[in-house]
Amino acid sequence: MPQGSDSLPKDRIPATRVLPMPADTNAAGDIFGGWLMSQVDIAGSIEAYRRAQGRIVTVAVNEFRFIKPVFVGDLVSFYAQIKRVGNTSIQVHVEAYAERNRNEEECHKVADAELTYVAIDENRRPRSVDGDVG
Repeated sequence: MPQGSDSLPKDRIPATRVLPMPADTNAAGDIFGGWLMSQVDIAGSIEAYRRAQGRIVTVAVNEFRFIKPVFVGDLVSFYAQIKRVGNTSIQVHVEAYAERNRNEEECHKVADAELTYVAIDENRRPRSVDGDVG
């Protein structure tokens, strides 16, 4: 593994994996930060939806760190873990890793974030999540 390279978490399954394309770049050819934020929100929402057993909405991005750039062709894996469950809210931590030069097993942690979701009912009103993290 190249020097300074991270590795994918061995004991966890990614919520999502995505390959950014040229359409995901700005005029300078860099992947948009907003693209990465969107993917993090999708990964976090998958875990929140499962825990809430139904519809959820994103209510806050409590923290977001861009650690390293993402490039076209990187295979980006998003790992989501529930950190806290309240009466109606679910806080999720998401980490993103980019595998590049995959023949050389080069991998970098590119972002991490904390997001809060709220479970909602069919009328879009907050509803109980029923319980806490086990």
